[in-house]
Amino acid sequence: MALLLLCSGCAAVGRLAQLDDGWYHVEHLGGNDSLATQLRQATRYRVYVQQRTDTLRLSPYTDQPQPTTYTYELQSNHHALLSSRSFDVDVFTLPVKARLPREGVPVQLNTTFSAAVYLGRRLDYYYLHKHTLAPWQHEPRIRATGLGYGVFFGMGSTNVTNDVTRQHAGPEYEGFVLHAGMATIYDARIFNVGLAVGFDNLLGPDRAYWIYQRRPWFGLLFGLDLN
Repeated sequence: MALLLLCSGCAAVGRLAQLDDGWYHVEHLGGNDSLATQLRQATRYRVYVQQRTDTLRLSPYTDQPQPTTYTYELQSNHHALLSSRSFDVDVFTLPVKARLPREGVPVQLNTTFSAAVYLGRRLDYYYLHKHTLAPWQHEPRIRATGLGYGVFFGMGSTNVTNDVTRQHAGPEYEGFVLHAGMATIYDARIFNVGLAVGFDNLLGPDRAYWIYQRRPWFGLLFGLDLN
């Protein structure tokens, strides 16, 4: 039963029930390359797309009151590929940071609390085709994938001991840090994951002795899409 639920969840990753009306870039229209080429030559390379069941209504950008609209019917043996670009703002946790060896201390994995606000550019791809349920019944299938890159900043905590403060710290405690850096993001619609490189700034009296002060680390970003 658990395996069945896991497989069902994996199959749903990135799947959309309906494509939102909006501006897209037409990358590919399987079975109608001439129309795809024509649409790619549209002003600003933008096409307003509306999905009506298994048919796409495609209107190239124009400043005229009556745009030219083309129709493309989804096919079972071909796929359509659309893309869109946008600015992205997200909140992530950093479940793990890997700190490089320094001053005799080996690689350290920091798993204490960390959170970050991410700002960046994203590119979304939409794969559409007609799925055959039975010889007499079909339905549209849409799979979406998002990729992004940008910067982040946030706060977290870290263990402060004598070993990482050149023997200047007193009792072991969790210090408060501010962090910032760069990241790449993969958006599967249900969850978001990413790879990050950043640096920490320890606050408090031991920051002058902390061996990782403003030193690079590598980590993972993780977030849930609650929309």
